[in-house]
Amino acid sequence: MTQFTIHTAETAPDARELIEGAQSAFGFLPNLLGIMAEAPALLEGYMTLAGIFDKTELSATERQIVLMVNNRLNGCTYCMSAHTGISKAQGVPDEVIESLREGTSIADPKLEALRVFAVRVNETRGWPEQGDIDALLAAGYTKQTVLEVILGTSLKVMSNYTNHIASTPLDSAFAAVEWTPAELAESAR
Repeated sequence: MTQFTIHTAETAPDARELIEGAQSAFGFLPNLLGIMAEAPALLEGYMTLAGIFDKTELSATERQIVLMVNNRLNGCTYCMSAHTGISKAQGVPDEVIESLREGTSIADPKLEALRVFAVRVNETRGWPEQGDIDALLAAGYTKQTVLEVILGTSLKVMSNYTNHIASTPLDSAFAAVEWTPAELAESAR
């Protein structure tokens, strides 16, 4: 398997500014971003798109629903763990986080409608049925939400696929909330 370097500001001079910005924002350099620094355009694209996604009309909880649905469906253990920690820091309710980690229904009907729609967008590779869109709109969301789910899904393709290819090691900051897909956990027993 190809080994990817977890870069620092010193080993990736073309990405120095981005790396220093990430270190400042997180208080450390997440391994994912260190690996992305191998391709500064990917790192810049990911960080820029993440910043844009944060500007959507979606609340922090709603954004994490979109992101964590994709992490789980794409089987990204790194991002599922990281976003569990991020969700906790952003005040996402514990029961919502647990539902997202387990792939089960969220008790709040509006948030559940968003979760289901994000699942449909991922599972259909962007071909949800009209009924899927109608259900999201009926729950109180808008056509803008439909497109913002696509934005969040796109963001997760960048990070999930990078982690799959690079086998990104989990940062110690997220070790306490490490996630393993249920299928893998059951097979390890």
